[in-house]
Amino acid sequence: MTPYPHPIIAREGWPYLAGVFFVSLVAAIFVGWWSAPFWLATAFVVQFFRDPPRQVPEDPSLVVSPADGRIVLVGKAEDPYLRREALKVSVFMNVFNVHSNRSPVDGTVKEKWYFPGHFLNAALDKASLDNERSALWLRTADGQDVTCVQVAGLVARRILSYVEPGAALRKGERFGFIRFGSRVDLYLPLDARVDAAFGEKVYAGETVLARLAAHD
Repeated sequence: MTPYPHPIIAREGWPYLAGVFFVSLVAAIFVGWWSAPFWLATAFVVQFFRDPPRQVPEDPSLVVSPADGRIVLVGKAEDPYLRREALKVSVFMNVFNVHSNRSPVDGTVKEKWYFPGHFLNAALDKASLDNERSALWLRTADGQDVTCVQVAGLVARRILSYVEPGAALRKGERFGFIRFGSRVDLYLPLDARVDAAFGEKVYAGETVLARLAAHD
């Protein structure tokens, strides 16, 4: 995997960091220690847009988490994009989690969908269909389909997805970003073995959520 060219801070955060740092610096010059709230805002921007490297497992059958956060749903569900019954795993991100999104599998982007919508609390299951969202249909080398959906949250107002149909993604490769609290849903084949548990804390590109069954 090509080294990420923007270490520590995600590229989406640099304009925000530059802006809040400049304001904090000006405040420090003119009002001294009264500028403390501005420096706290700077620290928040740094922690929100941090983007640390991850150790991605190499086994092609493993499905890794596409986001940092906690598992809020594991179970059977209808995949509304591929019109199939699937295993659904949902990860909720709060404002203190890393918000870079990474590919859960090695695969080719077969299709991409975007839907405008509401901004309900992303921890609620109905947010999967009611909120603003961007979905990717990924197909692995042995023909298995995985749907990965970025879902906006209560305060999220921008979903960023940088790949288009035809793109080849490597597991753990960065494909997008969601600003502020949000959620990512995965729809997996029914014969996948899900290892994720409700309430588990997970890390994008690193935590194994499931294992895909071997297909000839």
